[in-house]
Amino acid sequence: MISRALSQSAVASEARQWAEVARQHIVPENRKSILQLLTTIPPLLGLMITMYGTVEGAYWLTLLLSIPAAAFMVRLFAIQHDCGHRSFFKSRRLNDWIGNLIGVITLTPHAYWRYSHNTHHATCGNLEKRGLGDIKTLTVAEYLALSRWQRLVYRLYRNPLVMLGIGPVYLFVIKYRLPFDLLRRNRRLLIGVMITNLAIAAILSSLSFGFGFIEVLMVQTPIVVISSTVGIWLFYVQHQFENTYWRKDKNWDFHEASVMSSSYYDLPQPLRWFSANIGIHHIHHLSSRIPNYNLRSCLDDLPMLQKVNRISLWESLSLFRFSLWDEWTQSLRSFKSISKRD
Repeated sequence: MISRALSQSAVASEARQWAEVARQHIVPENRKSILQLLTTIPPLLGLMITMYGTVEGAYWLTLLLSIPAAAFMVRLFAIQHDCGHRSFFKSRRLNDWIGNLIGVITLTPHAYWRYSHNTHHATCGNLEKRGLGDIKTLTVAEYLALSRWQRLVYRLYRNPLVMLGIGPVYLFVIKYRLPFDLLRRNRRLLIGVMITNLAIAAILSSLSFGFGFIEVLMVQTPIVVISSTVGIWLFYVQHQFENTYWRKDKNWDFHEASVMSSSYYDLPQPLRWFSANIGIHHIHHLSSRIPNYNLRSCLDDLPMLQKVNRISLWESLSLFRFSLWDEWTQSLRSFKSISKRD
């Protein structure tokens, strides 16, 4: 059972005060940011070089090394995430520059991702503004109004084998190459997507010239699959838990939603280090300008938030059973729990 020590009404009255405390932690320290880059990029490159050296003679070792390589890739994406909020460096331009460079490695066009992710932050928990930068979530009433075929499609979408199998590869390898939602939302971002695609193609072509196309696939594929799956998993746990928060626009409050729609994923070390404290997600949503290395100290200054929406690693393994938002009980429900209404 996920503990929830505070009622939503209590959170609504105190969330703005918590936000004021959180703002005291928003100033980035360039020294710490540079140190994070130095402890992330060189080890990742070193692991990749070793993988290319073993791909022909000991592919089992290549696959084994892909696990720590994927972990460093997750950490690198978390750094890009901070750059997207322009919280990693003091300079806005440096955040954008580093974010764009990292985006080539993580296969994530930075400007587009920043746009969609910041939209997610601005609308998280708002039932009337779903659809960009979030995981599709239907209400019970919406689901029951679907045809049987439409229900099957939604069930497949929410199935963990699809969500963590097909979904991550589709998102990072296919969708990010040409995100069609750009065409109706913000076409100017298309240039950044194309530049990222060209840079990715140039790097892969160079590697293929030096090592062979098949060898490049054998090295890069397990890293991409593992890291993208972990990334989707983290995002899922951060918002798809039983007592999360969804409201109609007229009842939606940004500060309340920031805390109550986001979890505190209390990961053990070294998972906390590799995910760059992104598990402290309720505070991150409360003030997205806090750099990842300040989230822990902010949590220490807000002891009440150490108990709100806390999810352990063990508890998180059961979250995939929640797939529908029940406006009556104000909680996520499983398909099985509402089957009697069918």
